[in-house]
Amino acid sequence: MDAWVWIVLILIAVVVVAGIVALTRGRERRLETKRAEASALRERAEMCSEQAERREAIAEEQAREARREREAAEATVQRADELDPDVEDRSARDTSRDTS
Repeated sequence: MDAWVWIVLILIAVVVVAGIVALTRGRERRLETKRAEASALRERAEMCSEQAERREAIAEEQAREARREREAAEATVQRADELDPDVEDRSARDTSRDTS
């Protein structure tokens, strides 16, 4: 074979190897970008989860407080009924209050 054929073959081999290296590096770069994006999403999801847990705890505390206030109001109404001489049938009033 002539020397120019060897040179062309070597150049083709170099181009093929360079192409393979470039593809591999590009793939690694894309994978690293995806890893970074996934990490950012995980951090954001963790922050949202923590915030939701805090809000849920606040809501639960507010519900407990509302129940306590309702129970106190019901006790006050009961005490008022006991003191009011015009309230004749307390059990009928309590039944009607429970159904509404």
